[in-house]
Amino acid sequence: MIKVGIIGGAGYTAGELLRILLNHPDADVAFIHSTSNAGNPISKVHKDLLGDTDLVFSSEMKFDGLDVIFLCMGHGKSVEFMEQNELPEMLKVIDLSHDYRLKRAGNDFVYGLPEMNFDAIEKAKYIANPGCFATGIQLALLPLAAQNAIHDEIHVNATTGSTGAGQNPTRTSHFSWRNNNLSAYKIFEHQHLGEINQSLKQLQTSYEPALNFIPMRGNHTRGIYVTAYTRYEGSIDEAKKFYNDFYQNSPFVHITDENPDLKQVVNTNKCILHLMKHDNKLLIISITDNLIKGASGQAVQNMNIMFGLDQKTGLYMKPSAF
Repeated sequence: MIKVGIIGGAGYTAGELLRILLNHPDADVAFIHSTSNAGNPISKVHKDLLGDTDLVFSSEMKFDGLDVIFLCMGHGKSVEFMEQNELPEMLKVIDLSHDYRLKRAGNDFVYGLPEMNFDAIEKAKYIANPGCFATGIQLALLPLAAQNAIHDEIHVNATTGSTGAGQNPTRTSHFSWRNNNLSAYKIFEHQHLGEINQSLKQLQTSYEPALNFIPMRGNHTRGIYVTAYTRYEGSIDEAKKFYNDFYQNSPFVHITDENPDLKQVVNTNKCILHLMKHDNKLLIISITDNLIKGASGQAVQNMNIMFGLDQKTGLYMKPSAF
């Protein structure tokens, strides 16, 4: 059994992570830490887990005997945690914040996008889990970069559900504002651009960042719908072939000839891609669940790889038909 600790247990991401791990055949959750909820039953915050676990939130973090910890804290908090705590030599860390995604001096975290960095993840001690927008957008574009086929600007529009803003209500995530509404934010300046450009450059060294990204707030709860297009001179059949070749060993990425809809991936770790050619442009639709493939499901996928398990272990989840 893989002994697991979760740091920062009260948010949506931690709740999804706990749901997955409680049903994972090879994982045992030793503790889930939350300063603000210490002593309270897990089900007091994550109410759908009533009857599924007797765990209570812990005020202490005991690392001895653990195999891996997941950091589910706010951005900036993971750096503080790593600086302030002396961790056992063999303890693995999977960070779900933005803190370690960008390469820099002294950063020994591996960027945890399995479809691109499987071999490095397999050997890693520390993993930086990708962002939710970044996951869907990268999976739409990586095969192009791998073929050195990005020769022009990329245009991306992506709409996310309200859970992407976290559990604490804000003006733009409150139901009365979000419902029956749509808005753009952080236009051309979203924080996930850095990691997306970093990955494209990793696969296509000649790539010069020219990604125009319009993030949108949707009026749904969960799921990210991405449309990305760029100039592409090849045929649609050629494009489909190298997309299928690139993802042939990626069990959660599926390429379909049918125009997909978001409900096909909600509550799953899937990414579904659809390719269309119009004149000299290739359009890629990419759909994911922001809390699962965009966060907690991908984190468990990374854990599985790090511990030599099948990538899909504990991650079979069927989407709702409604």
